[in-house]
Amino acid sequence: MEIKELQKILQENGVVGAGGAGFPTYAKLTDQANVILMNCAECEPLLKLHRQLLEKHAYEIMKTFELVRQTVQAEEAIIGIKKSYVQTVQALNQYIEEFPNMRLHLLEEVYPMGDEVVLIYEATGRVVRPGGLPIEQGVAVFNVETIYNAYRAIEKQKPVTDKYVSVVAEVSDPVTVRVPIGCTLDEVVAQAGVVTCKDPVYFVGGPMMGRIGTGTEPVTKTTNAILVLPADHIIISKKKRKSSIDLKRAASICCQCNSCTDLCPRHNLGHPIDPAHFMRAASNQDFRDLNPYLDAAFCSSCGVCEMYSCPQSLAPRSLLADMKGGLRKAGIKPPQGVQPKTVRESREYRKVPEERLMARLSLTRYDKDAPMDENLVAVSKVKINLSQHIGAPAQAVVKAGDQVTRGQVIAQPANGLSVAIHATICGKVTEVTDRFVVIAKN
Repeated sequence: MEIKELQKILQENGVVGAGGAGFPTYAKLTDQANVILMNCAECEPLLKLHRQLLEKHAYEIMKTFELVRQTVQAEEAIIGIKKSYVQTVQALNQYIEEFPNMRLHLLEEVYPMGDEVVLIYEATGRVVRPGGLPIEQGVAVFNVETIYNAYRAIEKQKPVTDKYVSVVAEVSDPVTVRVPIGCTLDEVVAQAGVVTCKDPVYFVGGPMMGRIGTGTEPVTKTTNAILVLPADHIIISKKKRKSSIDLKRAASICCQCNSCTDLCPRHNLGHPIDPAHFMRAASNQDFRDLNPYLDAAFCSSCGVCEMYSCPQSLAPRSLLADMKGGLRKAGIKPPQGVQPKTVRESREYRKVPEERLMARLSLTRYDKDAPMDENLVAVSKVKINLSQHIGAPAQAVVKAGDQVTRGQVIAQPANGLSVAIHATICGKVTEVTDRFVVIAKN
């Protein structure tokens, strides 16, 4: 298959990164990639769907991954997977001999192994420059569900209309379910039995990099997990803190231990991100050296500094995120052409064990099986966002009153980086704006 042909299939079927920021997958296909890498590290504690999906559909996913490799003419396809995912590794090993240009790279149970910059170094030894893209190192990275969606688009001509989501923590029956895109978080959580705490809060995504959500908000193409947590849980408390208070706390109780920098994954790969230096400068309003502020642009927001490293429970990640947002708002671009320093020898001894991380965040008791149920959950109404990916929002091609069927195009790709959006249930279009389309089942 030619690259342009595969790009067209993926764009028209709405395939984007099924997690993170939702980068349109067609735009990653280039003959500059000599290695393609599949991310099955799950990255964050309690997330399970990628290992489950890869175990159940190992051959289909591997076959499609090989097709991508052949299409971009990459030399090697690597599946990065944690060695602790024993059943999934066994499923892959049943077929690996059929794909001589593919190999498994077994990963340690540390965080944030799923960060693509960290994963690329672990699997290939290549270091992506600060602010750079993986393709500059000849690598293209895809997650498991993205490749599975590509398989369905290529082999079955099925667009992306549904999403796998894990529901865990304070629920009676943790589960990974398949739901129509656009259904509410409440409808997803209902599939996991009874909520087992008072005043539950929905935390969307992983415990380290996720956010507080609401029950009425819609599932998108990047919704991977919902953690149902009590309102007084440490993760919720940290997420609700105010930056103005965090700065004052840093000025008063930071003990200058440097642990936030010592354990920073990007810092240990040679990137010029130094949370400790930034915290000292920001909390004391020291502007003699602007580099700590400008280098905030290179923070990956993994949260190690804030959720694990700091003995004083300070908030480097949140303050760095505020600084990045302020720089963008002011039109200040990240430093250009910065090259990484040598990877630090101490890096191997400064990885964060996931078991310790879960204990630190009071999550260990939630680390239970969440079996995958592939039956599509039935819902009566969906609200489908037109911007579920990096780039330009799709442009609606339906109007209120139109009857649509599941899989029908309801929004076409806009000019530039964009993909199509499809109806996720059959029914009547009841509302169309420049931001979303609502469909109600007849």
